[in-house]
Amino acid sequence: MGDLGRNLRRFAKGLSARLLVLTIFFVMLSEVLIYVPSISRFRLTYLQERIDAAHLASLALKATPDYMVSAELENELLTNAQVRSIVIKTQDRRTLMLSESMPPEVDATYDIRTMQPSLLIRDAFATLAEGDRVIRVLGGTRNSEDYLDVILDERDLHAAMLSYSTNILQLSIIISLLTAGLVYFALHFLMVRPMRRITASMVAFRKAPEAESSAIVESGRRDEIGTAERELRHMQDEVRTALRQRAHLAALGAAVSKIHHDLRNMLATAQLVTDSLGSMEDPRVRRVAPRLMQSIDRAIDLCTQTLNYGRADEQPPHRQDFVLSELIDDVGAALGLPDDDRLTWSNQVNGDVTVNADREQLFRVLLNLGRNAVEAMPDGGRICLDATSRDGQVVIEVADSDPGLPEKAREHLFEPFTGSARSGGTGLGLAIARELVEGHGGALSLAKSDAAGTTFAIELPGKPS
Repeated sequence: MGDLGRNLRRFAKGLSARLLVLTIFFVMLSEVLIYVPSISRFRLTYLQERIDAAHLASLALKATPDYMVSAELENELLTNAQVRSIVIKTQDRRTLMLSESMPPEVDATYDIRTMQPSLLIRDAFATLAEGDRVIRVLGGTRNSEDYLDVILDERDLHAAMLSYSTNILQLSIIISLLTAGLVYFALHFLMVRPMRRITASMVAFRKAPEAESSAIVESGRRDEIGTAERELRHMQDEVRTALRQRAHLAALGAAVSKIHHDLRNMLATAQLVTDSLGSMEDPRVRRVAPRLMQSIDRAIDLCTQTLNYGRADEQPPHRQDFVLSELIDDVGAALGLPDDDRLTWSNQVNGDVTVNADREQLFRVLLNLGRNAVEAMPDGGRICLDATSRDGQVVIEVADSDPGLPEKAREHLFEPFTGSARSGGTGLGLAIARELVEGHGGALSLAKSDAAGTTFAIELPGKPS
């Protein structure tokens, strides 16, 4: 009994119970809207039948030679017609055909020849409310310009209307329950059950988002439910991928934080040895030492970038006005490009272009883009930087002559550990660069990438007011 009670309470709070109750309610409401005009039509038909029966009784009277019948026959005609008196009215006279010996006092008069629908409805409910009156009814006869004036008891009409209403109510209940049941089962299988599957999958996914078993199994439907299932599955896959990536980032941050100190010490020792090699007179050593020093510097910088990104402790930009072309020259010098002119750095920015930004952070952005361009052109090429200023906004373009980025790299270009275009790359450079630019309220985007080369655009807003 306990499980049954819980199931009933769960059902009562669920969408299925509400759907069932609403269906019954709306069907009953429809039946009420049908009942109101139908009960008024039933009353009108009943009264017209009494007029027709009274007309037949009057015709029987006309068949006699002197329009006279015995009292017994007169009562029988009135009883069969279910009226108490019959009067035929023409344009110029009024003729009493049949009547009881003592006609009763009339409580209400109704002319059913010209009744409007609203009046019929009002009078029908008045009959249901009263039900024990004596009423006079005026009505026309078929194939005649005469009309009849009859007096009858409302009691029989009231009983007939109550019987009709009871039948309508019983039929309405049967129809509403049958319709509600059919609609309920149809919507239960078409909507409620799929929604329960979606809800159960969401609850299971919340409890164990990384478990494959919590993912919803698509039903293959082409309607809105199928769309919801597909979108939920896509969202679950994306969230699961993001959680795995976050776990990898957390593991990477923990690992880097442990080895960073020792690795920096090792690289610092190697840097000291390289400095001592640079002071030697051997030309071969002096030629190789700068490249070795650059490699060590890059290794140190990579460790620092990885640790900083894992900690997500980037400081807000400290904005100031400075000349952009000077910063670009510093970036070109920091790249340490080879002296054989296989790889050139072209600064085409006018000397009067200034930006309002954090100079160190913008230096890191351009340095990351420059390093990516250098790594993308191992056989040499050209890196060109240009800038335009309009309405205080500065757009910096970094273009290289590499053969373009592959499609896979473009899909996850600014995502760490997935957006690298080269084998063994981490993709941190572009991710960090974009984060720094967005910290200024700007945007970093891929403007072009085809066989002619790749161009990145940096949009920096003007000086904040």
